[in-house]
Amino acid sequence: MTSRSARTTARTSSEARAVARTQTLVKGEHGIGTVRKTTLPGGLRIVTETLPSVRSATFGIWAHVGSRDETPALNGATHYLEHLLFKGTRKRSALDISAAIDAVGGEMNAFTAKEYTCYYARVLDTDLPLAIDVVCDMLTGSLIQEEDVDVERGAILEEIAMTEDDAGDCVHDLFAHTMFGDNALGRPVLGTVDTVNALTADRIRRFYRKHYDPTHLVVAAAGNVDHHKVVRQVRAAFEKAGAFREPVAAPLAPRDGRRTVRAAGRVELIGRKTEQAHVILGMPGLARTDERRWALGVLNTALGGGMSSRLFQEVREKRGLAYSVYSYTSGFADCGLFGVYAGCRPAQVHDVLKICRDELDHVAEHGLTDDEIGRAVGQLQGSTVLGLEDTGALMNRIGKSELCWGEQMSVDDMLARIASVTPDDVRAVARDVLGRRPSLSVIGPLKDKQASRLHDAVA
Repeated sequence: MTSRSARTTARTSSEARAVARTQTLVKGEHGIGTVRKTTLPGGLRIVTETLPSVRSATFGIWAHVGSRDETPALNGATHYLEHLLFKGTRKRSALDISAAIDAVGGEMNAFTAKEYTCYYARVLDTDLPLAIDVVCDMLTGSLIQEEDVDVERGAILEEIAMTEDDAGDCVHDLFAHTMFGDNALGRPVLGTVDTVNALTADRIRRFYRKHYDPTHLVVAAAGNVDHHKVVRQVRAAFEKAGAFREPVAAPLAPRDGRRTVRAAGRVELIGRKTEQAHVILGMPGLARTDERRWALGVLNTALGGGMSSRLFQEVREKRGLAYSVYSYTSGFADCGLFGVYAGCRPAQVHDVLKICRDELDHVAEHGLTDDEIGRAVGQLQGSTVLGLEDTGALMNRIGKSELCWGEQMSVDDMLARIASVTPDDVRAVARDVLGRRPSLSVIGPLKDKQASRLHDAVA
């Protein structure tokens, strides 16, 4: 039997051998665009992308938790917690947090999604140490006090009401419910009035302790940053807060699949007195790890991703039936969505749906032309690069890549993957995705006779 002193000596020796591991994941020219990653012994991952030519830096912390991780009773807890981390720590009040970033002309915010949450600050490069200290303090030292929970409840209920007032936004939540039903992916990120009112400070604190362990977090920084300085500052902030529960721990792996059940042929209608009817016609898409996602991206761009796309031309340019019409894709760990959105006058709903369904069926059966595919490849490449022209977008890319894929891809590699998509690839994914029976979500002032005909669009 090993003595207590021997076990203590062995553990101390193990801790002494535990060192941070640093890798260069993407090597840029002369250091520009170089992506490095350091994994600390406590399981915290830190990734940076260096661009010495800019004078700004964006620092963010990604948490491996989203509304998908909530039980029905906890629906909205992730987003509620996002609000509460801005309300004060042991070191700073809520005013101190906002004033610190305002005083240097920076910006700070956060967002919650179905599978992750992100907190970030964008500042001048010289103020990066301040941003690191403030954001790390928020993530490790939040108090989550009863009075703050009560005050913020009102703000969140107003946010829910604001979303409900915007039918063009609300229809996306409805479509998620139409496709996934009453499971975590089908429930709204904000929660509902009932679930938000039922959440208590104690339940939110337990949720915080469970999901904000360093092994669940990824730190990302992009801009005029020095990787090793960022690592030292982040490590010091987490160690000072006592955030590393275990001296040696492995980071949480990216999510795996859960085989979420997706619907086909479902129709959901919310009657509401709006000027427009808002519709989404869609079907299951691809998981974010599916290698066919590059071909689906090209298909989506050609079908409804711009002014020259088929849907825009057929619905808006030729017939003037809608001002806004587009297609989109959403990828999750184990599944995805492909949707076509349009906002139109209620009297035009069935005409718009027929055109959209006809186009989807035609592309599923006959594919796109080589010219359409070539144009979409160029458009997708250009928008990919232009979308990465600021440090915030770069921080998002490297942070999400580490959290969701566990790897990094250079911009050149991304462009090469898009360029490698062939017409046959696009036609194959069109048959697979667009050939499935769609479902339909509608919000608007449809009369009984109009509503009864909605099922024709998914028959």
